[in-house]
Amino acid sequence: MRATSDSVLPSVTTVTDVPKLSVTLDTKGRVRTPKEQRRVILAQFDSSGMSAAQFAQRSGLKYSTFARWVQRYRRTKRPERKSPVRLLEAVVAPTSLGAALPVQLPGGARLEIHEAGQVPLAAALLRAMEQSC
Repeated sequence: MRATSDSVLPSVTTVTDVPKLSVTLDTKGRVRTPKEQRRVILAQFDSSGMSAAQFAQRSGLKYSTFARWVQRYRRTKRPERKSPVRLLEAVVAPTSLGAALPVQLPGGARLEIHEAGQVPLAAALLRAMEQSC
């Protein structure tokens, strides 16, 4: 569609013509699109900025067919992992009494946490101090 000075039509982004490649029909009369032509169509889709539904409609393709092409294309574009991700359990040895987690509070107050069991108490203390201010 092109807007002319005589008519008021919304501007429409058109899809450039897809190069003509050989078209074959299967035994049920369905059109078979060669891989080369699908690649060209998918490249145009990537650069079009349209949604898949809009692009399929403007290109004259069935949305379900085009969506399957896009899904396959995106699946093959993903980088493959060289090895599966392995999760390892980290075990932290208890610290000596000399090591502490210092928490410097506004106003100059300092809180030191020496054991993991003190964390909930320190959190409750900080909440109480926050509410009283």
